[in-house]
Amino acid sequence: MSMQKLVPHYVEKPWGRTDLPSIFAAAAGRQIGEVWFESADGRDLPLLVKYIFTGDRLSIQVHPNDAQAIASGLTRGKEEIWYILDCEPGATLGIGLIAPMTPDQFRAAAQDGSLEQWIDWRPVKPGDCYFIPAGTIHAIGACITLAEIQQNADVTYRLYDYGRPRKLHLEEGVAVSRLIPYDRALTQALPGSEARLIGDDEAPFSLDLRHWKKDQSVSVPKGKQMWFTPLSGAGTVNGLSWEEGDCLLLEGDCAFVLTAGPVSALLAIPR
Repeated sequence: MSMQKLVPHYVEKPWGRTDLPSIFAAAAGRQIGEVWFESADGRDLPLLVKYIFTGDRLSIQVHPNDAQAIASGLTRGKEEIWYILDCEPGATLGIGLIAPMTPDQFRAAAQDGSLEQWIDWRPVKPGDCYFIPAGTIHAIGACITLAEIQQNADVTYRLYDYGRPRKLHLEEGVAVSRLIPYDRALTQALPGSEARLIGDDEAPFSLDLRHWKKDQSVSVPKGKQMWFTPLSGAGTVNGLSWEEGDCLLLEGDCAFVLTAGPVSALLAIPR
């Protein structure tokens, strides 16, 4: 049995924000777009938990699957799930296309700037959850705070970036993209409720939203790892303290007891 508090890594982005929640005080004065939670010993863990804060919209992008990534010399592909924590009225996510496109149509739209009109922009609110399989064209809109759980792979093919001077990966991206509408149903679960957000029969990991009261416990399945991301509350794991804004990695046959509550948390376990 082992456990560790993962180390937050603050990533500045041109689309990030300076007004992060107070639990991320270390970001003061910086334009932060992402907070990653990484192992202090530098291990290549299978999952990565992030908070994402958008002041502007992200690029339209896509990620390869495991087989495509390995064929390119990478360790793994990237599938991810978004859980919306906060957003301003009118905020949107772009997921999939409004109609099928051919690769040539897609390239032309990316080059002439009309690609934005082909993206399926969906209004969002707190508690919305979307799984983004590899090959899904997607973009996170402005004024959103979300938690992202993903395969731990830094591989993104940027398809269109609204004229910002950043490198694009159009050919690589088109080669791995599913140029069709997104057909998965929206999952909705506000903090304070309980829900299975994704099962490991559909993704490389399972993700659950849990809610507990004081003095309850949860066990990590034998031989598994669990990413414990509290969205509210505070407590300890066998003497290791945690609070909102932390992320803990629990390994082995480990039971943790909540010593304060109520607590809402995301629990992710790799397949």
